[in-house]
Amino acid sequence: MDSSSSSSAAGLGSMDPQLQHFIEVETQKQRFQQLVHQIMELCWEKCMDKPGPKLDSRAEAYFVNCIERFIDTSQFILNRLEQTQKYKPVFSESLSD
Repeated sequence: MDSSSSSSAAGLGSMDPQLQHFIEVETQKQRFQQLVHQIMELCWEKCMDKPGPKLDSRAEAYFVNCIERFIDTSQFILNRLEQTQKYKPVFSESLSD
């Protein structure tokens, strides 16, 4: 490892905890905004046959359904990840006994 990478790693380790937390929160916000943008783009492509001055009831229903299914799926995945993380240490501890 060269000295520049070890000095930058040391610099991150000595960073103010509040600043680290702020950076983590801002990074999460940015990821969420990118995700929302991707969802809207995907739903737009799937739901809009021909853009017009107003959304008709069919397109509106498609958008609502598309976004609700995405939210449901995201919630399911988050819950599953939380369960996996919750039970993972217990499982690994039982293997070491």
